[in-house]
Amino acid sequence: MLRSAYALGGLGSGLCVDRDQLRETARKALAMSSQILVEKSLMGWKEVEYEVVRDVADNCVTVCNMENFDPLGIHTGDSIVVAPSQTLSNEEYHLLRETAIKVVRHLGIVGECNIQYALHPGSLEYCIIEVNARLSRSSALASKATGYPLAFVAAKLALGIPLPEIRNAVSEKTTACFEPSLDYIVTKVPRWDLDRFQGMTREIGSAMKSVGEVMAVGRTFEESIQKALRMCHPSVNGFEPQLPMNEAWAEPPDLQQNLAVPSSTRIFSLAKALHNGVTVDEIHALTAIDKWFLHKLRRITEMEKHLGQYSSSTVPLTLLLKAKQDGFSDRQVGAALHLEETEARELRLRQGIRPWVKQIDTLAAEYPAVTNYLYCTYHGQEHDIDFRDQGVMVLGCGPYHIGSSVEFDWCAVSCIRALRRLGRRTVVVNHNPETVSTDFDECDRLYFEELTLERVLDVVQQEVGAGARGGGGPGVRAALRLGGGVRRQCSWSSWRCGLVGERSGPRESARPLAVPDVCVSLSL
Repeated sequence: MLRSAYALGGLGSGLCVDRDQLRETARKALAMSSQILVEKSLMGWKEVEYEVVRDVADNCVTVCNMENFDPLGIHTGDSIVVAPSQTLSNEEYHLLRETAIKVVRHLGIVGECNIQYALHPGSLEYCIIEVNARLSRSSALASKATGYPLAFVAAKLALGIPLPEIRNAVSEKTTACFEPSLDYIVTKVPRWDLDRFQGMTREIGSAMKSVGEVMAVGRTFEESIQKALRMCHPSVNGFEPQLPMNEAWAEPPDLQQNLAVPSSTRIFSLAKALHNGVTVDEIHALTAIDKWFLHKLRRITEMEKHLGQYSSSTVPLTLLLKAKQDGFSDRQVGAALHLEETEARELRLRQGIRPWVKQIDTLAAEYPAVTNYLYCTYHGQEHDIDFRDQGVMVLGCGPYHIGSSVEFDWCAVSCIRALRRLGRRTVVVNHNPETVSTDFDECDRLYFEELTLERVLDVVQQEVGAGARGGGGPGVRAALRLGGGVRRQCSWSSWRCGLVGERSGPRESARPLAVPDVCVSLSL
């Protein structure tokens, strides 16, 4: 492994299999940095991260631990990540946790610290890859995954305020000197825009290429991963053997190559392989992905095939509920049963199958959670909140990508703050962990959820909102599809939302509405 010093995002780094590749990688790295690091390759080992905070009184807690779906060799920013870790044994988990605390104390770090490990998949051997004594890209994910405001707490710690004197944002009664206990699983999936560049390879490695990411919350890995894949791109229905934008597979398809070489579309190659009957052992030998994840993905494939054996009139209620619990969308269920998405939705509603609204609760039932930080799941028997107050729904920008960045989140946040100044309750739906709009103290209720018609309708039917506003491309698309499905519309009709979302010629369309040009390109 060769890395360039003083570089972010793995810039200039790479795995070198021979002398020639080492020279070429070193030449490129030295063009960007005056120093390079040559290290032993640990490719194929598990990659695990811990977020640790420590105060001046030596109180030290691990806030979150995360595990990469992909083995070592892929930059964390380009890897699917789950929190908390799913494949570590109790011994492995506590070994790495205790090491993280010892390292932070030995280095005398006061504040927040991110530690990345390489863990051998067949033994307790491990190496520390990095110690980031700062907020990193992973810190934003850990903060949103646990509801523990790492940046806020780190700022307080830097001022010398000890952890027991900082309020716990989830309970509002206890202190920040605690380790969150999650009763859900979070999955982060990166968003790439490599297709926008002609001749660009889809292969990924130690240098980060993703431009954004999404975060999905569910009670099982199956539910969480399928939600996350849909969040990444509106053309993706879930874990299916279909490339984004319905792009055709290369002919002839080289499935072994697609599995062995990490790429931005390997997750869909995994789906294709499982659909084609490739075994978990064969996929593990090619990818080094832990078999626990592969068995879970195989269950999704088996559920899809099982569902396809029935029709809308014969499908059992228990099977339909299990499909929803495994993260299948109405569109996926409809495709399996030969129904339209709206027909599949009507079918499950007639059967009384609706999602439950749950709070992000990290207190292990020791104290009641009072947070407005919410997600939807089909695993449950009741809602965690009531829906007495009506509000205005604000649809977020979704993942950052080329053409949609922080300016769209600025629009959503500005809209939220303006509505709150007017005394209106705000209900936000978004799934980008890097945004201010997904800070749960920015609004009255935050749903960390998909910006799909299905999920937005689910939230609308619970919240009975006064309208919907969009803060970016996915939000505009959802608002457009909501057109006839919500009785009370927002101040702009869905047609006008369409004018804003249409970039081919919005200026002329906007002039009769007396909307400034800047609002057309940036705001609703």
